Amino acid sequence: MILVTGGAGYLGAHAVLALLEAGEEVVVLDNFANSSPEALRRVRRISRRKPALVVGDVRNRSVLDDLFKRFPVDAVMHFAGLKAVGESVRQPLRYYDTNVGGSINLCQAMAYAGVFTLVFSSSATVYGDCQRMPIDEQTACGHPTNPYGQSKLMTEQVLASLAQADDRWSIGVLRYFNPVGAHPSGLLGESPKAVPSNLLPYLLRVAGGQLPALPVFGNDYPTPDGTGVRDYIHVLDLVAGHLDTLAYLRRSSGIRAWNLGTGLGYSVLELVHAFERISGISVPLDMRERRPGDVAKCWADATRAREELGWVARRDLDTMLRDAWHWQRANPTGYSKMPGSGTAAKVADERASALPLR
Repeated sequence: MILVTGGAGYLGAHAVLALLEAGEEVVVLDNFANSSPEALRRVRRISRRKPALVVGDVRNRSVLDDLFKRFPVDAVMHFAGLKAVGESVRQPLRYYDTNVGGSINLCQAMAYAGVFTLVFSSSATVYGDCQRMPIDEQTACGHPTNPYGQSKLMTEQVLASLAQADDRWSIGVLRYFNPVGAHPSGLLGESPKAVPSNLLPYLLRVAGGQLPALPVFGNDYPTPDGTGVRDYIHVLDLVAGHLDTLAYLRRSSGIRAWNLGTGLGYSVLELVHAFERISGISVPLDMRERRPGDVAKCWADATRAREELGWVARRDLDTMLRDAWHWQRANPTGYSKMPGSGTAAKVADERASALPLR
């Protein structure tokens, strides 16, 4: 059985679905701070399988100890944490407490329960502001430009020390670039409870008429059009990397890091123009000063993941944007309301009817 911390969140829910579809048994731990139980109901609707659920915080040791006693967990995918760069600059202690402290608490509980296989949700922010592109895993870490990135790097360092001290551990560190997109059914997607801090969720709400304009933080970076350049990866490709990593860890020990990205960089304006072409909607922009903690450009060299995990990103930017826009149209208020008899529900029902109940 796989424990997925933060399993009702954007990435976690897609991972839970992929695990269930692969035949794994899953238990989710989530405190619903920035997620919704509706995501898990939709996972069940698509997969026709129900993950177990424990409501609780990864920082609560008693909750973890009880979970490991109740369920036969043999591996963990750790998504639980805070992820907004700008917010981390304003609230650094909250990020260190949740992201670093929560991870340490989880590892202590795992070791006590005799569970030593861990897939850790890290970030490309651990590389800091690199000048050489693309970024591979040999690129020096140690100078993240914001507390969010620093919290991920600190956790990586804790995990490296752990693996060095005890050879029972098998740990995969996945350094994400920029996950976007949604499940093609339109039932699963990114649904932040507050005003989105990431580019695409904010853009979708502007296109849907919920926000007046898309803020663009900085148009004077040393990039072709002056806006920041990022490597966007479809959430389904990302979670496929987690399953490939789990398979690798089940036959190995120690710790290993892999980049998950497409190897292609797109600027903010390139992404906006691609979305306008796909959706037929003009997106009003609000040009602003650079945001503290942001870097000018960042895209991946994912050769190691291809060679060692057999993983490649298969979906292009247009697919990412189409799936994200489908999610937004079917769920203009996120998970706060089911889509009733709309397109997303029909697609999910048609897909579910073709799957056997387990």
